Amino acid sequence: MMKTLLFLTGSLLTGSLLLADISSSDLARLGNDLTPFGAERAGNTEGTIPAWEGGITTLPAGYQSGDHHPDPFAHESPLFTITAANYGEYRELLTAGAIAMFETYPETYKMPVYPTHRTASAPQRIYDATKEFAPTAQVINDGAGIAGAIRGIPFPVPENGVEVLWNHLLRYRGDAAIRTIGQAAPQRSGRYTMVEFEDEFWFNYAREDIGPDELNNTIIFFKQSVKAPPRLAGTILLVHETLDQVVEPRRAWVYNAGQRRVRRAPQVAYDNPGTAADGMRTSDQFDMFNGAPDRYTWELVGKREMLVPYNSYQLHSDQIDPKDILSPLHINQDFTRYEKHRVWVVEARLKEGTSHIYSRRTMYFDEDSWQILAVDQYDNRGDLWRVSEAHCINYYDVPTFWSTLEVHTDLVAGRYLAIGLDNKMPMYDFSIERTERDYSQGALRRSGVR
Repeated sequence: MMKTLLFLTGSLLTGSLLLADISSSDLARLGNDLTPFGAERAGNTEGTIPAWEGGITTLPAGYQSGDHHPDPFAHESPLFTITAANYGEYRELLTAGAIAMFETYPETYKMPVYPTHRTASAPQRIYDATKEFAPTAQVINDGAGIAGAIRGIPFPVPENGVEVLWNHLLRYRGDAAIRTIGQAAPQRSGRYTMVEFEDEFWFNYAREDIGPDELNNTIIFFKQSVKAPPRLAGTILLVHETLDQVVEPRRAWVYNAGQRRVRRAPQVAYDNPGTAADGMRTSDQFDMFNGAPDRYTWELVGKREMLVPYNSYQLHSDQIDPKDILSPLHINQDFTRYEKHRVWVVEARLKEGTSHIYSRRTMYFDEDSWQILAVDQYDNRGDLWRVSEAHCINYYDVPTFWSTLEVHTDLVAGRYLAIGLDNKMPMYDFSIERTERDYSQGALRRSGVR
């Protein structure tokens, strides 16, 4: 039976090994009635979700590498706007987090809804790898890792929630990238201090010249340097993101500018506070979710049509300033864009005997890219606590569909964290070339000059 029916009941993890179990008929559908990543190619019956026709595959006229990405849909106006006065009409299309935002901020919160464009795309070699390794991809160690896959989406036709999660963790985001971004956690009054990061990624899993047995349990090399404010500047975080973090926890080190020393940083994981985030997000909320999945069970609830942030080129624009976005209580929703898309819904519930500040997380994964678009996070009493959204664009010079701004809103504190502010920053550079030596402890020490 077609796995894309609404709200199928997903299986929970049992045992130490789950085979991919993709049928030959499902494999044959990839690139046909399913997209190369396993989404439904066809639109919906109402015509409000169009068919996927390859996403964005050509650069807009006048675009040059290094530019901020012009909005392909700048000419469009919202179809309608959802407010506290009418959100009940759209309740079935809204996340629990969106509903809570309307109820918490009835005077100011709104969602402008635009026509849907299925812009997600990736290089052909990533599509080819998805089809090549889907028959051999396996979940191992009760979901803590995978085996038998490289480069592509490991589970394009998922059978359970942890397979959906691994599709997000291993999705294509380029071969390597460097970016300069801002992070701000405004007070209720709207006052904030901008933290400036230089982030560098080398996606080991995506390398063209590597096989599944050559990963050395490392999927991403990541370096984050704090550039501002002066009291934090000079601190550098280095991470080797391991594939199976139960067998081998994430390898992390921090260069402390004040001490001029490199130290191991095992605290950069799970629910420990995110870097310079004023306690407004956990380490594993970076990129919506990262790291080991072992503290949760992952239930695949099914697929739904929902209104989610998408094609958020206005928030990425260099024609506005971060101060235009960073309004009190929540970001300025005038610059947001929501569209109707099909998303996979996964419920993560804290396992008995483990600990985390979030007892439950409801995650919404884009069917076209496997990017997490929204997360509802619940406290240990079961109350909705924090609401997260990833405002994404197609970086069509790569191409890859990835967030340009993540927003984590604390409903209790009346504050939020925005990370990814790049409006007046140098544009992402996806052309950098790196080797494993660039991410050694020695390289970290050499780069640690305040």
